[in-house]
Amino acid sequence: MFVLGNLIYALAHVVDILLSIYMWIVIVAALISWVNPDPYNPIVRFLYGITEPLFSFVRRHLPIPQMGIDFSPLIVLLAIVFLQQFLVKTLLQIADAFR
Repeated sequence: MFVLGNLIYALAHVVDILLSIYMWIVIVAALISWVNPDPYNPIVRFLYGITEPLFSFVRRHLPIPQMGIDFSPLIVLLAIVFLQQFLVKTLLQIADAFR
């Protein structure tokens, strides 16, 4: 059973790293949205392509009044922190139970 515990432990760390990388991508995309970036720049296209589907999902499903400020990156960041604190720690506790 220790093999399953090690597998879950490794999975928890991979999920944590992926969530951290996506958190930084969201932060950079939010900062770039404050300026008028070149829409044909490959980096800008990558950032918008990877973040905009989640941002539009948040905008559609949360009734945030239109005040000129987009709170969807903040909501996404809060969701990432929640997943890191809940999901990753739960996976680590499950892994410890199998060891």
